[in-house]
Amino acid sequence: MSEKPNDINAEQMGIWELLKEDFSTPSSRDPALKSKIELFFNYPGLIALAHYRVAHRLYKNEWRVLARIIMGFAQFLSNIDIHPAAQIGRRVFIDHGIGVVVGETAIIGDDVTIYQGVSLGGVSLEKTKRHPTLESGVIIGAGAKVLGNITIGRNAKVGANSVVIKDVPPESTAVGIPARVIPPKDSEAGEAGGGINDKAESSEAKISENAAYLDSSLESSAGKNTASEADANTISAEKTSADKCTATLPDVSKSALMYLLGRIEILEQEIMLEKRAAESAKAAKATKATKTAGAGKMDSGVADSGDFIDSSADSAKACEEAKKALEELKENLNARYEKYIQVLKND
Repeated sequence: MSEKPNDINAEQMGIWELLKEDFSTPSSRDPALKSKIELFFNYPGLIALAHYRVAHRLYKNEWRVLARIIMGFAQFLSNIDIHPAAQIGRRVFIDHGIGVVVGETAIIGDDVTIYQGVSLGGVSLEKTKRHPTLESGVIIGAGAKVLGNITIGRNAKVGANSVVIKDVPPESTAVGIPARVIPPKDSEAGEAGGGINDKAESSEAKISENAAYLDSSLESSAGKNTASEADANTISAEKTSADKCTATLPDVSKSALMYLLGRIEILEQEIMLEKRAAESAKAAKATKATKTAGAGKMDSGVADSGDFIDSSADSAKACEEAKKALEELKENLNARYEKYIQVLKND
């Protein structure tokens, strides 16, 4: 795309003509303007733009340091940073303007509107065209960041707080982070119409396919009806045999579920037994580590420890017996549902 505005007349016009046009622009673009006096006190974008017009001419005539000083003073007054080398067209309106940044190689066409917080920035440190180009009629929403050597097409719009890093076609809208392009309504309608036509054609094709399939199915059915009686008897016999095989095996899903429930119940009981065994072992260890002072206390302690050890031994024996019982339940469960387990494995 072109890197220059479509209308370059701003470079050919005199400064006073440009300033007069700049000061008349807010009256047609901002309904909040009530008096021309407000232009000097409430429109920082206009103040920054007026300083830019002078600084830009100086910059082009190699008075670059002086141009930068002027724009530094304008930044102090308006809180807007415009590089004097940037190219700005006619009737550009910077509304509110606080925090606007325009880079060195940025190009702004005619009748562009820029709101507060907008950055026309670069993503490269090379001394080439590294800032965006805004063609005529573009509107950039508040807080938007347009980055890199990209082009925002004629009459396109960029939503507030969007981050644009790719070209935006003319008449389109870019919104989001990173910005996605929303095409104009006319093209959307055309695409929608095309989509409807495509869907209609696809539906017709599917209907034709279904009709052909039904025709072939009817022909196949007619052919089967004319088969010999021997073939029909053979098919009937095979069907009866299959029904018998199916009848010998009940609902596999239900049986599998019952099997799994049984295994889960056994597993839960095993976990409980493991916990009890661990608690018993822990208590026995704590009892053995206990030391008593005095002969009398030692005797009574030994007696108590003996009683506890006996009870611990009984608990351990009971756990072992319960484990054996669970093993028997598991074996019985496996034997009961063996054929169903085999069917599931084969599937």
